[in-house]
Amino acid sequence: MKNGSPNIIELRQITKTYENGYTAVENFNLEVKRGEFVTFLGPSGCGKTTTLRMIAGFELPTSGMILLNGENITKLPPNKRPINTVFQRYALFPHLNIFDNIAFGLKLKKLPKDEIVKKVKHVLEIVDLEGFERRKVGTLSGGQQQRIAIARALVNEPEILLLDEPLGALDLKMRKEMQLELKNMHEQLGITFIYVTHDQEEALTMSDKIVVMSNGQIQQMGEPEDIYNEPKNAFVADFIGESNIFNGIMTGKLKARFCGGEFECVDDVPEGTLIDAVVRPEDVIITSPEKGTIRGTVTSVIFKGVHYEIAVASGKNEMVIQSTKAAKVGEEVGMCVEPDGIHIMLAEDTINRFEAEVTKEYRLVFNETEIACDLTMVVPGASFSADGELLDTHGDVMDPDALKIVISVKPEDISMSDDKNQGMISGHIINLIYKGDHYSYVVRTDLEHDFIVDDEYLWNMDDYVSLIIPEEKMKFSLKK
Repeated sequence: MKNGSPNIIELRQITKTYENGYTAVENFNLEVKRGEFVTFLGPSGCGKTTTLRMIAGFELPTSGMILLNGENITKLPPNKRPINTVFQRYALFPHLNIFDNIAFGLKLKKLPKDEIVKKVKHVLEIVDLEGFERRKVGTLSGGQQQRIAIARALVNEPEILLLDEPLGALDLKMRKEMQLELKNMHEQLGITFIYVTHDQEEALTMSDKIVVMSNGQIQQMGEPEDIYNEPKNAFVADFIGESNIFNGIMTGKLKARFCGGEFECVDDVPEGTLIDAVVRPEDVIITSPEKGTIRGTVTSVIFKGVHYEIAVASGKNEMVIQSTKAAKVGEEVGMCVEPDGIHIMLAEDTINRFEAEVTKEYRLVFNETEIACDLTMVVPGASFSADGELLDTHGDVMDPDALKIVISVKPEDISMSDDKNQGMISGHIINLIYKGDHYSYVVRTDLEHDFIVDDEYLWNMDDYVSLIIPEEKMKFSLKK
């Protein structure tokens, strides 16, 4: 153990911003222990592969530092790092047989022939493909090719093995088999694995530590059980496993009201606090209507093999339930949840805030749209002169460039349209979460500003929408 630290690699305040101004990773901090299996988990575009490429040396951070065994390797080229990468598309040489594919890196190092043969045979035993040395790449199945790609990386005896969605090209059955094989390989070899995936099951199955990412930032980091049972925010709760997420309020000591009923819980949050309540589908108990904390009507029943997925409408809310017992569409049922089946999170500050420009004529403009606003109601003690100039409390003319006006608007006061000429600003939907009676969307606008929008209608990820923000719903304040 070098430098007395259990960490093999550390990322300190890593940020990656491209020339077009897009920030793929922002203020990323991570410590990876020797022999740990760490998984970067998140949707496409969240920055997980970019982070992996910076660890490998294929990308350089814009700022921050990467340490390997306590030494700064931020600008060290890939071939100088004791790190190997396995990609989704294998990147095998089709004109070489299996032996020569695996031995390629060793031959570049000019190792003795007998040592190369010994090392290649050893890694073929690890990936359970002994005797395949003379086979051509094209004769192998997808799973076998992926094992060869892993063997080629392992033969160089890296301190760290990076795996970038390595099972993405395999079918479901093969993917599940390879998950277990990778886990066994990791335990057998004892080297550090850093794995990238958008598949939550892969992450939960294999990892010692999961790093959940969104929009280039870490949302939560911890052991699989903690991530699943104690999500820190609605994004993690929605992304890891299936969840019912409801807006609610604490009504007393260990009591919360959501989905039309009052439930006992185990999270001690002060009374009156606005919360998000997370209930996993498998934790909902179906009862007779009169015995339920809440009741509703079954709207759909889908058989999923090991359980039924049952949707129940309860007022404006919908509860999704996983049960081994079937129900009938149209049937009225009661629903209960044990206190430890409810996870309480503090409601996030979802108020949208954006800055508007003040013109020389003291008009308010945002994205080339003029907004009606009386600045004398926003700037304390200000008044307009007969010439239309804005005066401070001393009667001096105020510089419009020095005025910074912040506009605030609630998510439920914004509506979306597919007519790009209708709204004040447009952008792509980059995230959506169903919260029982509405969807909560994150829209990243063309100005690289994220807006949270609540809408009862279902839009699709990556839809390009216009945001309609009524002026009467806007609140104005002077930026301090």
